[in-house]
Amino acid sequence: MKKITLLLMLATVQAAFAAPSLSAKETAAAMELAKSNGCLSCHALDEKIVGPAYSKVAAKYSDDKDAAASLAQSIRNGSQGKWGRIPMPSHGTMSQDDINLLARWVLTIK
Repeated sequence: MKKITLLLMLATVQAAFAAPSLSAKETAAAMELAKSNGCLSCHALDEKIVGPAYSKVAAKYSDDKDAAASLAQSIRNGSQGKWGRIPMPSHGTMSQDDINLLARWVLTIK
């Protein structure tokens, strides 16, 4: 009984720290949002353009349980100094749902 309880606790902890997953529909919607809002003008999936590659962002925040909220805040308000001197502009006209989806999507990029 103790072994089963321990295994269930370990599984719960692993699930809590696993990278967020998205459905195929959410992934396609997030990619379309990134394209239509100019995100891909400064970011790419796996290489630095003006801003960091999304894979680098996901790796940096992989152990942060509040990463999605932090990224969403940076998307909404813009940010400066996290990845260098060039600031990221704010995207305050996007809906919070779209911003949240983008943030969760970025964290899935490997």
